[in-house]
Amino acid sequence: MIILIVYSFNSSRLVTVWAEFSTKWYFELVHNEALLKAVGLSLSIAAGAASLAIVLGTLAAFAIIRFKQFRGSNLFSFMTTAPLVMPDVITGLALLLLFVGMGQVLGWPKERGAMTIWMAHATFCTAYVTVVISARLRELDKSIEEAALDLGANPLKVFFIITLPMIAPALVSGWLLAFTLSLDDVVIANFVTGPGAMTLPKLIFSKVRLGVDPQVNALATIILLIVGIIGFISWLWMRQAEKRHLREIRMK
Repeated sequence: MIILIVYSFNSSRLVTVWAEFSTKWYFELVHNEALLKAVGLSLSIAAGAASLAIVLGTLAAFAIIRFKQFRGSNLFSFMTTAPLVMPDVITGLALLLLFVGMGQVLGWPKERGAMTIWMAHATFCTAYVTVVISARLRELDKSIEEAALDLGANPLKVFFIITLPMIAPALVSGWLLAFTLSLDDVVIANFVTGPGAMTLPKLIFSKVRLGVDPQVNALATIILLIVGIIGFISWLWMRQAEKRHLREIRMK
């Protein structure tokens, strides 16, 4: 990553040959509409897929951890975590056949594009989010929730007032993981996309065949900076939350 950042300030168009220090690729990046459009599409899809995966992953984790003895629980657990061990090529092909079948039977989606990419990314990201939130739910002290129920609170209120704040660090971790996985994906997107939707990984992959564009180095440097700042802030927030959790345990 350090080498990538250094060469983003290289004036030469050959990314492997250092010429002199320059910031011209950052200025040219601002006027590259195709690259900026791909960045915007990838970020919007990743944010939407991560948000949907958080909702579905939380529901799946609750079903697996809190309601263990329901009919078909083993099958549900297996199908929820199956994308973790399946190759991306198989997952992409399966989702492609699903969307084609839906289009023929239901008439929707009529064409593949940003919507199908979002649905596909949310599908496989849900598996990762489920694992993260399940691990957190296993560590929770259920006596706090049981005490709230005994005092007259309904299960929905207990979830939003007590359970949700306690699993908040896992929700943040799961969202960031899902966002990264969606932003990084190129294999599944190639299967489920159409000609009108060009994500950033697909655009970079297509440029690599003809030689890496120096503007990609500049864009990658900016992304690394933004991700680093977000990751550092999230780490600080989760660290404070964990300290509060440890203090509460010591007080008991």
